[in-house]
Amino acid sequence: MRPLLSLVRREFAAYFFSLIGFVAITVFLIFTGLLFAFYPLAGLTDSGPQGVEDPMQSLIGHELFWLVFAFILPLLTMRLLAEERATGTLEMLLTAPIRDWQVVAGKYLGAVLFYLVMWLPTLAYVPILVGLDFETGETKIDPAPVVTTAVGVVLVGGMFLAIGLFVSSLVRSQLVAALIALVFSLAFVVIDFLQPFLDPNAGVAKVVNYLSVPEHFRRDFTRGVIDTRHVVLYLSVTAFSLFLTVRSLEARRLRA
Repeated sequence: MRPLLSLVRREFAAYFFSLIGFVAITVFLIFTGLLFAFYPLAGLTDSGPQGVEDPMQSLIGHELFWLVFAFILPLLTMRLLAEERATGTLEMLLTAPIRDWQVVAGKYLGAVLFYLVMWLPTLAYVPILVGLDFETGETKIDPAPVVTTAVGVVLVGGMFLAIGLFVSSLVRSQLVAALIALVFSLAFVVIDFLQPFLDPNAGVAKVVNYLSVPEHFRRDFTRGVIDTRHVVLYLSVTAFSLFLTVRSLEARRLRA
């Protein structure tokens, strides 16, 4: 376990010593701040029917959020293994007394920890999103959607990071790794734009609904519902991507 923990600390700390880490977290916080001001915050200050009944849906359920989100996560994964391959340090890592799955787990957990840190400042929005009365401690809006949305963003973020890690294990160029991971991530987002053109009762529409991440949040997570089908999808893709990453490292070890 000690080599694994050392690798996790190394990968997590690397984000704070690289420009990419600061760019990713800065862009994310600026974008979410603007989105929060223009949608849920503006809606909550309106009166009557114009007020936002479900502020989480107007924030996380918005397609624009997921388009930017899909662009940010590949920045966190593009260097994980591609940089090691380009600099030749991957061979040194593979010959160290550490198993391939530990290498994958260490890099993945380091990325996940930074991803969670990236979300931490947004906790400042929670009191407003739930209508917290600081005097009584009561909330005017059901806090359940905030909790379920948090669970959702952790799961879907883990899925996108696992996909990006697998792509990073296949190429030497960080830019190529980011672009390919972006394509895979966007596939779960852009597919949502097909829904207006499909028959809701058709089989294709059901597949689109199952794969569309924005739809999952718009209909379930931001409304306080956790659909196990979405959870199974995210965990399955995450596990499969990590499995393929381990096999990719094993194949490289055998070729060496």
